Amino acid sequence: MSKATHATRIAIALFAACTLAACSGSADHSATDPGHASGEHGSSSSAGLPQGRIAIGEQLANSKGQATGQSCIDCHGADGNQPIDATYPRLGGQYGDYLAHALQAYRSGDREHMLMSPQAANLSDQDIADLAAWFGSRPSQLRDLHGLK
Repeated sequence: MSKATHATRIAIALFAACTLAACSGSADHSATDPGHASGEHGSSSSAGLPQGRIAIGEQLANSKGQATGQSCIDCHGADGNQPIDATYPRLGGQYGDYLAHALQAYRSGDREHMLMSPQAANLSDQDIADLAAWFGSRPSQLRDLHGLK
């Protein structure tokens, strides 16, 4: 795989993470496992966010974002594992901290994507934590890309 192709795939994965941020709302958090969400509440984040609430995150993921009129699940699938395009990342089962950092980067402009940046722009810290907790709590269909060429 060329460096350009690899970079494109990484950019798409980040875009997907931000797309989930496109869902806006507010929430409250509490957690148990510092990398993955579990139980009713997600984990606190290395991103300096409050603990995510899985149930609120699910509501946010299903809500249409103000910027594009799309919800997270419109692009990433009902549980984050059936993206509408093969180039969109699977978010289900992803580390909550990874998702939270990606959404924060889209929100701040440190990471840019034509859909994810506007979707993430109005997300609160609580929204990001909730979305990360919900997607992190979904069954994972992620696979190790080690050794791919």
